Amino acid sequence: MSVTPDPAFDETPQHPHAAVRIGIDLGGTKIEAVAMAPNGTLVARQRVPTPRDYDATVRELVQLVTQLETTQLRRATVGMGIPGVVVPGTGLVKNANSTWLIGKPLKTDLERALAREVRIENDANCFALSEASDGAAAGAKVVFGVIMGTGCGGGIVIDGQVLTGRNLIAGEWGHNPLPWPQHGEVHGPPCYCGKHGCIETWISGPAVVADHARVAGEAMTAPDIMAAAARGEPQAVATRTRLVHRAARSLATIINVLDPDVIVLGGGLSNTEGLAEDLEREVAPWVFSDTVSTRVVVNKHGDSSGVRGAAWLWGKVTRFTH
Repeated sequence: MSVTPDPAFDETPQHPHAAVRIGIDLGGTKIEAVAMAPNGTLVARQRVPTPRDYDATVRELVQLVTQLETTQLRRATVGMGIPGVVVPGTGLVKNANSTWLIGKPLKTDLERALAREVRIENDANCFALSEASDGAAAGAKVVFGVIMGTGCGGGIVIDGQVLTGRNLIAGEWGHNPLPWPQHGEVHGPPCYCGKHGCIETWISGPAVVADHARVAGEAMTAPDIMAAAARGEPQAVATRTRLVHRAARSLATIINVLDPDVIVLGGGLSNTEGLAEDLEREVAPWVFSDTVSTRVVVNKHGDSSGVRGAAWLWGKVTRFTH
């Protein structure tokens, strides 16, 4: 496994190696790891497929840290975003759509293997922190970060600080039922959480693939479906339209409760051309207000936004309410 240095990194005294932070984004399909300088410049990065096995995942994470530290010739701090949370007290992972992590002592095992503290946060919280700090929502007071990828999560940042909540589930909009269900949407598909019809089962990447297969009878990847929709292929256009309508209804409930200044889209589906504009337009009729000024925007930092937020766990002051 090789690590790619970032050619934009200027190896000068204002970027001391001793202050380099490693950030890791542990996703359902890929793991991204970066080394980040104090000013937010990425020094090096690496992406590998996510093993669908706990022990193999831990080994891969340790190897990524070791590789990145080799490029910097110095130990670094380690922050990580995961698709779930680590419960204080037990140290076990819960609410992870990467189900092989559930009930495992991930933080303890990594700290033992790396011989240092590892800071772990929900991946959506890391994404929201990154975009609220210097991304598409920079300067906004209340930010809701949306992940529409392998799963469907969310993170809340208020005045530059992450809000996790008493039960560590603040922002978990993906496990509420799809609001205002239309014909064929009542009950909905089964979710890994044990319920049916969660928002995640309708508007995540795998959900879009399943929806298209059910209605159109075609097995296609989510990017291919969105590309076909952009070309005007009728079945794909219909799938994209259903996605927009379902996501707009879901985001309307967030605006009704949180009333954020900005909603930032992340995850693979956020790369869909025109999705943010469509959602900003379609959400308004479902919101309990005759004036809706919440902006819906695409993230600034792309697929690396979450991993940047993970690295910033050692550089930003956040409020974790337990």
